[in-house]
Amino acid sequence: MEKVTFFYIDDVIWSFRDLTRIHPNSMFDIPFFKMLQKAHNDYGFKVQLNLFYRTDFFYGDDEFTLSDVTADYKKEWEENSDWLKLAFHAKQEFPDYPYVNATYETVKNNFDAIKNEIYRFAGEKSFTCKVCCNHWLPMSKAGCQALVDSGVKLLAATYGDKVPYNGDPNSLPYGHAMRLLNNRQPETATFSRMTADVAISNSICSHNHIPQSIVEQTLTNKSYYVDPETGIGLKKLCQGVVTNLYKTCEELIEKMETQKDYEFLGAATHEQYFYSDYLAYQPNYAEKLYCYCDWVLKNGFKFINCEDLID
Repeated sequence: MEKVTFFYIDDVIWSFRDLTRIHPNSMFDIPFFKMLQKAHNDYGFKVQLNLFYRTDFFYGDDEFTLSDVTADYKKEWEENSDWLKLAFHAKQEFPDYPYVNATYETVKNNFDAIKNEIYRFAGEKSFTCKVCCNHWLPMSKAGCQALVDSGVKLLAATYGDKVPYNGDPNSLPYGHAMRLLNNRQPETATFSRMTADVAISNSICSHNHIPQSIVEQTLTNKSYYVDPETGIGLKKLCQGVVTNLYKTCEELIEKMETQKDYEFLGAATHEQYFYSDYLAYQPNYAEKLYCYCDWVLKNGFKFINCEDLID
């Protein structure tokens, strides 16, 4: 049995702002990209960066969008496109659950806006549409169809038993009940999320949600469930190895040790924790990434691109 692993980073936009405004000799002179390059050179690391179209006003009024990204590093992006992939995530960070009740047009327009800019500044080879992990995960049925029509083959999914919303807004954290109710679609419900982040253990789900019985058939291997209504593949792409949820390498490795016999291990993190001016900055961000790389190689895993999961 060949054991494989892939890694993706969500919420990516600030590193592109740095690249454009600092404008170094090489894109890998930017600390965030330099970290990824070191992981690739030392361990054979491969990564998918899931991009926001723009920065969020939550952090101030200094708006930056992918349309501002310099194309001066297009050749470097193309030369490294075998291990460094760029993909759709969302228009911006807030609100939470941006696509839980989204229309077809919203998802298609957001997807195309990100794809077109990536083509412009990094080239077609750098973009991947085959595997999608959208912001907060839940995607409406109409949104799933928009992704299929955009070339997406496999979509990250939530899983577990759906529970009808009980009507109590306090049953969901962070005001998420408003996200569930706004333009609510028939497929939208709640579920118990299996996550190390206990604050969001009660969460919202939508069409890209699969029952526990199916997850157990696909969780530890490369197979996935195909939604009979839209034809999109659904899979839990990360089995809890989200490096920013663990304070130390020791805690991260303890989690991965429970999965060392898996055929497939998906892992992830979020860009913002790398930055020292972020409210939840993690100074050992890079250290935990290297710990993940070292551990998976020592335990016989091979790095793959997310799109390699597609038959």
